[in-house]
Amino acid sequence: MSQETITVDIVSDVACPWCYVGKRRFEAALKEWKGAPIKVEWHPYQLDPNMVAEGLDRDTYLVNKFGSIEKTQNMTDHLTNVGKTVGINFDFGPNWLAVNTLHLHQLLHVAGQEGFKDELKERFLRAYFEETKHLNNREHLDEIMAEFGWSPERVSEIIEDDTIAYAVKSEIAHYQQMGVSGVPFFIINNKYGISGAQPPEVFLEALNSVSPIEVIAEGDSCDPVSGDC
Repeated sequence: MSQETITVDIVSDVACPWCYVGKRRFEAALKEWKGAPIKVEWHPYQLDPNMVAEGLDRDTYLVNKFGSIEKTQNMTDHLTNVGKTVGINFDFGPNWLAVNTLHLHQLLHVAGQEGFKDELKERFLRAYFEETKHLNNREHLDEIMAEFGWSPERVSEIIEDDTIAYAVKSEIAHYQQMGVSGVPFFIINNKYGISGAQPPEVFLEALNSVSPIEVIAEGDSCDPVSGDC
């Protein structure tokens, strides 16, 4: 039996609630998938790279972004309802804080090298949107990274490393140049793009369209390239 692996590159930001929903919906599709093996790679994006270091409280951030409390309420209510359908308990209460996510992507970058980027991505999303932890607060961040065996010194070393920051920014720029202007964005086999937190069936349809034929038996045949029969 021979099957080629399908690669799925997911561009997303920790500060993006739809990225959290999209992650859940994509995972639901993977549970149903019966085709070729799938390799998932996470990539960084910053919705607001100019966010101030101290972050912005809920009302200030959302009103600045969407224009009014009413629009903001409608959006958060909708997200909260959608979140419940995929097992996410969004908390957009007064303790929620919007932060600059560059340092989180730096930590994810190194976590990828050490093999636990997916787990850390999930942990950051849960901390940001369900636990309303302030992820620009080093105490909160150190507590989370301790769950993965990293010391506060290791966290500081990574966050303060300009080379890692440059690598993250370069990767973001690469996907922007490819045309990614919103997240989540899913790229299948570096060829097909899916924008947004689509339902599982959309992902399954896309995966089916690129899934190689599964060869369950091989016999005598002719090779059109070599001419051998």
